[in-house]
Amino acid sequence: MPSFLTKRLDALRSGDAGKLSVLMFTAFIDMVGALMIIPLLPFYAKHFGASDFAVMALVASFSAMQLISAPLWGRVSDRYGRKPALLFGLGASMIAYIVFAYADSYWLLFASRVIQGAGGGTTGVIQAYVADSVAPKDRARGLGWLSAATNAGVVIGPAIASFSHNLGPHWPGMIAALLCALNILFAYRYLPESHDASARLRTRRARAPLDAVIRVAGEDIGQPYARLIWMYSVGIGSFYGVNALIILYLSRHFDVTENSIGFFFMYMGGLSIIFRLFLLGPAVDKLGEVRTARLGALSLGFGLALVPLTAFMKLTSLPNFSWLPFAAVIALVPLGSALNFPSVTALLSRVVDESERGLYMGVQQTYAGMARVIYPLIAGVASDHLGEAAPFWISGGLVLTTIAMGSQLGRYSSRTSEFEVMSLSSEATAEAKAAE
Repeated sequence: MPSFLTKRLDALRSGDAGKLSVLMFTAFIDMVGALMIIPLLPFYAKHFGASDFAVMALVASFSAMQLISAPLWGRVSDRYGRKPALLFGLGASMIAYIVFAYADSYWLLFASRVIQGAGGGTTGVIQAYVADSVAPKDRARGLGWLSAATNAGVVIGPAIASFSHNLGPHWPGMIAALLCALNILFAYRYLPESHDASARLRTRRARAPLDAVIRVAGEDIGQPYARLIWMYSVGIGSFYGVNALIILYLSRHFDVTENSIGFFFMYMGGLSIIFRLFLLGPAVDKLGEVRTARLGALSLGFGLALVPLTAFMKLTSLPNFSWLPFAAVIALVPLGSALNFPSVTALLSRVVDESERGLYMGVQQTYAGMARVIYPLIAGVASDHLGEAAPFWISGGLVLTTIAMGSQLGRYSSRTSEFEVMSLSSEATAEAKAAE
């Protein structure tokens, strides 16, 4: 690497904005590798004779490992630092890509998803890193920027996948593994630690991961942090739970193949970048996180529910543009996810103590992982036995229920005065300690 670029990166990593910039680049490269694999999975599984349910089981296997590993990675990051946890997660991804590259059966595809899921539990660690590095009022925006970086990977990854697939079925996995190896070296050298020593010391007195997971569904279920975790989990489980079915829907009704699926992901990723960079911040500034999350839930819920209708809205008189109604409807999905998920996560970072931030970000990913395990299996069965529209209608309805879950959380929004936020955060911490 040129010396001037090395000096620039060393200088950049010293400030909070620099920490976030380096993390965004790391997340971008990681997503490029992931999105070289994800669009091809349903096609590879079908090549091995898999049913719709078996395709969704691949999605569920990744999420199952995520939900097991997420709180553990969160606690590791709280106690030993964010950086080591992220490096281990990237290492697991590299191994998974190599297994994918040479998979000659459905079960090796399954194994690759299990390995990657074990490392994929670090999503909560990444969110905690952002919360460490950004002021509370700017966390939704910071998370939006991070999401924009990952969605840039969503744009580029599928394009590389489609190109490399033309070279042979092994190439997408091997290129993804090489990118991951380079990313590990980059993160090791340039990603600074965001979790200070004093916070790590306080973590030793914090509650255990399993205890925190149980409390969210038990005695703390009505607490703000627990409700936010449920909102995030139901929403993101419903969203990701039908992603593979969207690919199959496109292949059945719009003649999409392995070599053209990349364009769909480029379109979705491009919209996600635009919404996160140019719409999320102003929306949070004007409405606050709670109302922004509600608006996102409305958009996401209706976008998912309307997908099955697009086959009937095809512009048959314009064969080359028959997909335009689908493109218009599906745009509601990245709009909704851009407004909803960063806002909910930013609120969660406000209502938990700094010393337990990684833990609860991990718990959030555990519950989201449960939803991504359970719902894809339900969606696969529904698609096989109730028709392809059923999973999308169920998803849309579930997302809309999260609006009710967020009632009375407005006092934690960035629209609340700084004094009120500090006071309410102290109250939340005191209540949590009293509950112990």
